[in-house]
Amino acid sequence: MPITNERVTGYGFLRPMYADPHFPDQVVDAGRAILLRLCERIEAEQPPDLAALYALTQAATEEFNHLEAAFEAAGSGIETVAREWIAEAFWFVASAYGFADADVEELIATREW
Repeated sequence: MPITNERVTGYGFLRPMYADPHFPDQVVDAGRAILLRLCERIEAEQPPDLAALYALTQAATEEFNHLEAAFEAAGSGIETVAREWIAEAFWFVASAYGFADADVEELIATREW
């Protein structure tokens, strides 16, 4: 299902990570794909409230948990700055779909990074 939200289609997900050579592009690409799949799920399922949105974002966060091993294998990792960039991307997604009042910590509550 193609994403129809124009704010999302024009957004540069994880752009700061692509600009930093510490983060390998192929692993950042996998993170970007997680975020885009999250957007597709939001558009398909249209969560009616924050609880439903949090269920979707936390599932995507768990995918990022698994991605940590790929970062480490590439000599990188999800460290402090990357955590902030990833959290910002999750908040952007929530905001773009009308949930500007979402708590960023709750969006990524299942994180292990």
